[in-house]
Amino acid sequence: MVRGGAALLRRYGNFIDDLRLYVRGGTGGMGYPRLGGEGGRGGDVWFIAQERSTLKSIKARYPQKRFVAGAGANSSVKALKGEKGKDCEVHVPPGISVLDDDGKKLGELNRAGERFLAARGGLGGSLVTNFLPCKGQRRIVHLDLKLIADVGLVGFPNAGKSSLLSKISQAKPEIASYAFTTIQPELGKIMYEDFKQILVADLPGLIEGAHMNKGRGHKFLKHVERTKQLLLVVDISGFQLSNKTKFRTAFETVLLLTKELELYNEELLTKPALLAINKMDLPCAKDNLNELMKQLQNPEGFFHLLEEEVIPGNTLDFRDIIPISTYTGEGIEELKACVRRSLDEEAEQQNEAYRKKKLLKASIPR
Repeated sequence: MVRGGAALLRRYGNFIDDLRLYVRGGTGGMGYPRLGGEGGRGGDVWFIAQERSTLKSIKARYPQKRFVAGAGANSSVKALKGEKGKDCEVHVPPGISVLDDDGKKLGELNRAGERFLAARGGLGGSLVTNFLPCKGQRRIVHLDLKLIADVGLVGFPNAGKSSLLSKISQAKPEIASYAFTTIQPELGKIMYEDFKQILVADLPGLIEGAHMNKGRGHKFLKHVERTKQLLLVVDISGFQLSNKTKFRTAFETVLLLTKELELYNEELLTKPALLAINKMDLPCAKDNLNELMKQLQNPEGFFHLLEEEVIPGNTLDFRDIIPISTYTGEGIEELKACVRRSLDEEAEQQNEAYRKKKLLKASIPR
């Protein structure tokens, strides 16, 4: 059963992954008709990706959530060409998509230092405008954060994702024996002996119907989109959210997770995927594992035994299936090695594809 629901929902407010802002470019400066002087253009509003920035810090520092650039200087006898207004620069975390109020994507900022023009300043007064200044662009925008990580942990509540993250990294997520201990994304780094680092995101547990936004499913699933690969974490003994929901075997759990990903965004199934089968320290775990491995070798052969609501349109082809126990530490080192090998293989394939593309481009006569 899920306990402490109200407190958990209050705590979710500590993490912000969507912020609505008002932005307005500066008004241009007045022209000088008698001498043909041109007013300065209004300043622009820029979003700049910066490490360590958070949407929470933006909201705390600017509670009004209004960003207005400076007005351009008026033309004068001393300065016929007015100076441009001061730009307004807003530092945002990498991984931001900028949306308009209708949800249309305007741009995105994925790396530190990238810039996005949120609102352009108005033109200064000139002969074209009868020396009257123009107002700056104004609009409402949404900053939509999707975490950028190498690996995304995906699973139902209480599968052991938080425990796994604490075992493979220095992260200290909340761990308890009830569902929904992870109510906001957690990040951790796997550190290897040769100083290689892999960033892992522990995403809050999904529930059936997450693709329809049940249990804030969209809020969590969107973070999977920018991870390089998926690591599904499944309880070998199965899963049951509460006494009012159906018990799901480990095999059904794998299929349901696949279906939720597919229904939210079928492109997610094209990502490289690994499967960690957790809680191998429990009684009957080995027998359950043998049964699960048979089912995963030929999933379609068992579909006739399942309810239609469990069956996805496509299945994930796991690169590795690793039995683990976050309690005893069984399989943890093997899992870390598999994660690295999978990422290295994917990077090599991308590099090879890039080299072939460059060679093909170079071979085409101009």
